[in-house]
Amino acid sequence: MTSTSLTLVAAGIFALFVPDQLVTLINVPRSDSLLVLVQLMGALYFSFALMNWTAKDSAIGGIYARPVSLANFSHFFIGTLLLIKYQLSHELSAPGLLALILYAVFAALFYWLVFRATGIVVPKSAE
Repeated sequence: MTSTSLTLVAAGIFALFVPDQLVTLINVPRSDSLLVLVQLMGALYFSFALMNWTAKDSAIGGIYARPVSLANFSHFFIGTLLLIKYQLSHELSAPGLLALILYAVFAALFYWLVFRATGIVVPKSAE
């Protein structure tokens, strides 16, 4: 939860305060409406980061904090699919590939939390 919080807060702040540079980084023509959408995306990332940060000390997995883990899984899984589609239909770029790797790792980890983990740690002596 901490690593996703830090990653998302960095992306959120970047998108909120320097959307021009983000649009330039991904080689998209600049428009005022696109900059507003990028800033809205930054607000969403920042909000997800806050949610993850406040949930980081809670038991997460299985039924515990299921809305938090399910929201993160859906975000990172859908993002992974979109980034794969983008990378396959455009020229490969280092920032896009880095984003794809981060999204895929977080999607896999949240998949494990949502569908495989129970959220309860059983001490070895209790087994």
